[in-house]
Amino acid sequence: MVKDLSKRSYQKELLDRDDIPLADIRRNMLELDIINTWLGGHAISIRGLKHLIGRRKQISLCEIGCGGGDNLRALVRWCHKKNILVHVTGIDLNAHCIAVARERWQEGPAKWIHSDYRNVVFDIDRPDIIFSSLFCHHFTDEELTAQLGWMEKNAGVGWFINDLHRHIMAWQSIRLLTKWFSGSYLVKNDAPLSVQRGFTRSEWLELLKQAGIDDGKVQWKWAFRWLVTSGKRS
Repeated sequence: MVKDLSKRSYQKELLDRDDIPLADIRRNMLELDIINTWLGGHAISIRGLKHLIGRRKQISLCEIGCGGGDNLRALVRWCHKKNILVHVTGIDLNAHCIAVARERWQEGPAKWIHSDYRNVVFDIDRPDIIFSSLFCHHFTDEELTAQLGWMEKNAGVGWFINDLHRHIMAWQSIRLLTKWFSGSYLVKNDAPLSVQRGFTRSEWLELLKQAGIDDGKVQWKWAFRWLVTSGKRS
């Protein structure tokens, strides 16, 4: 089966629904953590953090669309190895995702916010670094332009995004992998669809332009991911 990936799909994923049971969300989050571990997703997020953190030995880190907290866990463990003190905030609209993040978290103090990220207001305690992983493809281009502006406004040091490259090889590979190895109907359905909702380099460059972000950097990473960063190191 040949899939036309010339344009982004805007078909909603099952995970975008608000009636998915907690047990199914938990299984989905566990499998996504495994996928991110073995296919290099967490490693890409660590690269994004390293790009922005510079020589800082203390940072505050916020993830929008934090899911089960697995991306934050990978970054916090890296910080601990580097003797970097890190303050963590995770934001997600799905209450079940926040519940999974709380029950699985063992990395020290963390703040979990059940909310649409757009409704979160930081006063004097805005985070140094804001990031998302496999979150942006859930949105339309118009929504993403606003999201980039929100991150630019609220990140004290900078922000980064880890998301999917829309490519036929990525679509075919994840479709077969999840068909053979996944036990989650959410992953089986949503993983290939996520690739269809992913991005090309030119699309990211246009989104940055529309958001008025001049210093954005778009890098391709294995396996079929984009690392988008903005901010200054020190």
